[in-house]
Amino acid sequence: MRPVVALLTDLGLLDHYAGTMKGVVLGICPEATLVDISHDVPPHDVLTASLELAACYRYFPAGTIFLVVVDPGVGSARRPLAAEAGEYRFVAPDNGVLSAVFKEAPPRRVVELTERRFARPTVSRTFEGRDRFAPAAGWLAKGTELRALGRSLTDYLRLEIPDPAVTENEVCGEVLRVDRFGNLITNIDRRSYDRLGRLGEAALEVRAGDHRVGRLVSTYSEIMPGEVCALFGSTDHLEVAANSASAAETLRLTRGAVVTVSRTAE
Repeated sequence: MRPVVALLTDLGLLDHYAGTMKGVVLGICPEATLVDISHDVPPHDVLTASLELAACYRYFPAGTIFLVVVDPGVGSARRPLAAEAGEYRFVAPDNGVLSAVFKEAPPRRVVELTERRFARPTVSRTFEGRDRFAPAAGWLAKGTELRALGRSLTDYLRLEIPDPAVTENEVCGEVLRVDRFGNLITNIDRRSYDRLGRLGEAALEVRAGDHRVGRLVSTYSEIMPGEVCALFGSTDHLEVAANSASAAETLRLTRGAVVTVSRTAE
């Protein structure tokens, strides 16, 4: 199978940046298949990028190389790295953007990109995606071993991604991201929810901020006009959603808002 390189960035598509990185990869490995995960991560939003990557990586073929460039520290002392985790390889800045993946699949090897022969001859202090990260991804696609790219690291940066707090009668979580539809996606996974009672088997109340969420439904189509409901989305985490509208705007909530699920009196 042709090597796959999947790109996730905050570079957008109005400028040349994402396309230039693809050109660099193909210049090294012309047979590579390039896949765009997204170039619309909010600028400099490392946490959103980390969560987006974790939501999709396992659906790619084994051996896929993920080129992740959301890099507010470009040109600074932050290190460039490459990693092996699960059946995949990743190239990214050392700013925590791989944290959510590493939480699920602890890396077998992490290296700093120190070998200059696997970068462009001149590395821009404002576009390392082109000059350092894309070449590393291209060489990995070409068959270069990860260990050849540089020295091993054990002290790479990890983001603190909060887990829900679970008690006998309540799960307390928070909104981790808001998707483009305005759905409020929380850190409450189905396992945490099920500790209180499976869907339909217990009287439970969902609150988002100061708002009581009307119902727990199975699909978006069950939400009535003007209603805000909760459901488990494609990542199997609790979401708060509205009917053909933004729940974030309707409730005036965003990342960090508290969401709780609690038992109620029968």
